[in-house]
Amino acid sequence: MTLVAITGTPGTGKTSVAAELRSRGLEVVDLGEHIRAHGLLGEYDEGRETYEVDLDLLNSSLEEYRGREGDVFMEGHLSHYMDCGTIVVLRCEPEVLAGRLRARGYGEAKVRENVQSEILDVILCEAVETDIPVFEIDCTSLSVEECADGVLAAAEGKGILPGGTDWSSEMDRWFSTDRERGWISR
Repeated sequence: MTLVAITGTPGTGKTSVAAELRSRGLEVVDLGEHIRAHGLLGEYDEGRETYEVDLDLLNSSLEEYRGREGDVFMEGHLSHYMDCGTIVVLRCEPEVLAGRLRARGYGEAKVRENVQSEILDVILCEAVETDIPVFEIDCTSLSVEECADGVLAAAEGKGILPGGTDWSSEMDRWFSTDRERGWISR
């Protein structure tokens, strides 16, 4: 049995892919739900609009899934920090990602923070640093079914290795100041 992490910047498609895997009869742990159910939410960080989570406690709380037969998938942007056998990082083109986050009601500061994280490959770099096999899927133009197929291929060690997705051409647009963009008059 292997725990397979499905991770990525918020808005890349993790929840949709997880739902597709569940519809195929696979076991998928929603880490957000798991964190709430196990009382693992820490202090609220107002500046970042998110809760802190003790990653060691979260990792320990997943022990119940490590003894199961077959693969168990865990979905959430913290899943790559957990002890697992494979990490799959979902990716999304910055403008599409921004649209998805705005549709969720994210404020512009949070949209920008997440898009910048995606451009800088933050989650991908964190995942690669673990020395656990990492695979990458650009979900921008793929159907949910195709993304789920990619996750299953990665779980078998047949996925796309990291490094093929590059959003660096978006740096100027997403890292310039509001004044440089003309959003604030001088």
